[in-house]
Amino acid sequence: MTLEQLIAQARTALETAIATRQREQDALMALRSDENLTEEAVQQQVAARDAADVEVTRRQTALDQLEAEQAREEELAQLQARTVPAATRAPAYDQVARVGAEERTYRPDQDRRGRQFERDVAAAFLGDYEARDRLARHMAEERTLRGDQLERAAGTGAFSGLVVPQYLTDLYAPAAAARRPFADACRHHDLPAQGMTVNISRITTSSSTAIQASENTGVANQDVDDTLLSIPVQTIAGQQTLSRQAIERGAGVEPIVLDDLFRRYATTLDSTLLNQATTGLAASATTITYTSGTPKVTEAYPQVVAGLAGVESAMLDQASGENIVVMHSRRWYWLQNGLSSTWPLISQPGIAAQMGGTNLGASYGSGVRGVLPNGTPVIVDNNIVTNLGASTNQDEIYVADRNECHLWEDPSAPMYIRAEQPAVASLGVLMVVYGYAAYTHSRYAHAQKITGTGLVAPAFTGV
Repeated sequence: MTLEQLIAQARTALETAIATRQREQDALMALRSDENLTEEAVQQQVAARDAADVEVTRRQTALDQLEAEQAREEELAQLQARTVPAATRAPAYDQVARVGAEERTYRPDQDRRGRQFERDVAAAFLGDYEARDRLARHMAEERTLRGDQLERAAGTGAFSGLVVPQYLTDLYAPAAAARRPFADACRHHDLPAQGMTVNISRITTSSSTAIQASENTGVANQDVDDTLLSIPVQTIAGQQTLSRQAIERGAGVEPIVLDDLFRRYATTLDSTLLNQATTGLAASATTITYTSGTPKVTEAYPQVVAGLAGVESAMLDQASGENIVVMHSRRWYWLQNGLSSTWPLISQPGIAAQMGGTNLGASYGSGVRGVLPNGTPVIVDNNIVTNLGASTNQDEIYVADRNECHLWEDPSAPMYIRAEQPAVASLGVLMVVYGYAAYTHSRYAHAQKITGTGLVAPAFTGV
């Protein structure tokens, strides 16, 4: 691996560490706004944020060292070019006369069919440095004996067996995935170790109070009653069978396939929370219809505020105030495209009156993308479907109290099984990724969704 490749890897690792640190900081800020927070929880999150800071520093130091090493190498190369006179430089290998003959690397009298050469070509492709050295010596020998022919008569196309293609396996392009932006914004709990159902008691008939009619008369009386909310524990899983040849003779095949399975797991979990029939956020939310033949940003924003009002009306004193708006990326960019000369009548903390919200500049899936003019954070999630409505081109905007979007996950999820015995007769290796999760948005029926013809595929016209 070259120094440039190591530097590229170090930069990627640093970017990942910075994104992780930002997530921990966002989580800390969200925790501090929780009225029910404990000092222990805050200290734990501070420790997680500080650990992420340490990782950023470590990655930055590693990158600085590599870049310093690269700069030194370039400096020495320039210095050598200046200090060594052309007249005294050693002649090239193929420009010096030699007495006698060195034994060729590949000798026709010992290997008439060139099998050793073919094996070296294959081994060099798989990273065998000794094979690469032998091929390099062979090319040097060819240039010495037939250099004028190689340089004047033929290009690389004439040596398809010698000019070996290189595969940049460290730059492989994984299949894109929507992953889990909304799931990461939900209120997380550890899944209990046993059982396939999570039960929550909901007080559905409350006690009562009233003005006493007169002294020594009966006061209001209403028996409290609850209803059990049963939440199923669901299993998300996927599998892939790889040949042992692919694993043992390939370059990074197994971790690449595992990474893809993990990405599909995250996407399925998030899509389930949003789109599952009956219990998903889309199914459990109360509908606010936004109808418009020519949708405008200035029309859509009031619908979101109406959704926030609906959330608080449903939650009453149980509202945490940590509301979130969840939308597709196309809707988020449509909101950004809107231009207006009008400003909010009531300003919000941290947002200037002349701004229609704030874009935090975060990348997809790394937490809050921005803040609306009333201070509500926005989660962008491309698991939101875009084929709704009569013309199958509408998406929806969801408004919810983050603390009432509950998600239970096993702390170890997703789990990984690597089984060799089931497919041993065919030299196969079975890989299975799975995990358990439970969720509910209905402990209090509170979520709102904006839907209708005003949310057709956006036209970016500045209005």
